[in-house]
Amino acid sequence: MLNIAAIMGRLTVDPELCQTPNNVPVTSFTVAVARSFVRQGQERETDFINVVAWRKTAEFVCRYFKKGSMIAVNGSIQTRKYQDRDGNNRTAFEIVADNVHFCENKSSGPVVDAPKTPLVDFEDVPGDLPF
Repeated sequence: MLNIAAIMGRLTVDPELCQTPNNVPVTSFTVAVARSFVRQGQERETDFINVVAWRKTAEFVCRYFKKGSMIAVNGSIQTRKYQDRDGNNRTAFEIVADNVHFCENKSSGPVVDAPKTPLVDFEDVPGDLPF
């Protein structure tokens, strides 16, 4: 069976790191994803997709992303059932993040500091390579 989801969009709020009772890091956030098509005479619609990230992925998201950051998420779709405050049965759909990726450079968005060491060009190695 196959359950793969990949989305790219902007965070709607600053992600907050939480801990489960067993001290497992977790965060939930919403990604605003613009639809790839526009109906004639209408504006582009946006979907707001809920994402949950666990452990190191959750810590990474909370450390390096904030509201408005462009993010790419890949993972799987998960459903869970719960009762709301009025006792009604509800189903939540969300993406469980396996990986998250930056989609902006430093000048266009709030991402990580630049490396402190200068980048070095590759040098040619004489002779044949063993592979």
